Amino acid sequence: MNIGEVLSELKDEFPRVTASKIRFLEDKGLIIPQRTSAGYRKYTASDVSRLRFILSVQRDQYLPLKVIKDHLDAVDRGEAPEALPGGAPAAPQLVNNDMAEAVENKARLVSLAELQGLSGASEELVDELLKFGLIEAQSGLFDANCIKVTKSAVQLANHGVEPRHLRQFRTAADREFSLIESIIGNDLKKPEVSARARAAEEAQEISRQCLEIHEALVQRAISQLDR
Repeated sequence: MNIGEVLSELKDEFPRVTASKIRFLEDKGLIIPQRTSAGYRKYTASDVSRLRFILSVQRDQYLPLKVIKDHLDAVDRGEAPEALPGGAPAAPQLVNNDMAEAVENKARLVSLAELQGLSGASEELVDELLKFGLIEAQSGLFDANCIKVTKSAVQLANHGVEPRHLRQFRTAADREFSLIESIIGNDLKKPEVSARARAAEEAQEISRQCLEIHEALVQRAISQLDR
């Protein structure tokens, strides 16, 4: 199933669920759909059942995603965790090789040499990305976001776009984060874990909607080029 078909399966029970929400849950590691050879997401009936469980406990029990994820991770390991507060345990769903690889790649840090190998970037390009704050090393290692940025920078270099041209994206990202921080600030100040988890989830959703607006505005401008 593609994401549109998944939404059709869920819309009667969860009318407010959106594609952005499903992608957000994927970003948080709660669901990891398989990919086609062309890179498109491919959802199974098990994925839909998993989504239905996640959305149900979120809606009915107001549980933070971290609690839900910990529960599902235990199920995926073949364990039999206790029922979530006020709810029943999810049916076991063991991870397959594709899911395990996706989780591992998301979590692990890579060296400079690995970053270059994964992205096809030269050391000079990586140095420029570091110089302009587009990627940041953690004790000499790079995370999944750095890999993503570097891969895109390599592709953009084929169009004559240099790292110095990309500084505006870092500036825009900082401004967007300031906006998000101002919105979720009150929850961040609260000591409760649930409040901070709620703030993190809200931040992801706000960020996603900002990106949707940005993409729509750029696409609108591009569509006018041939007029």
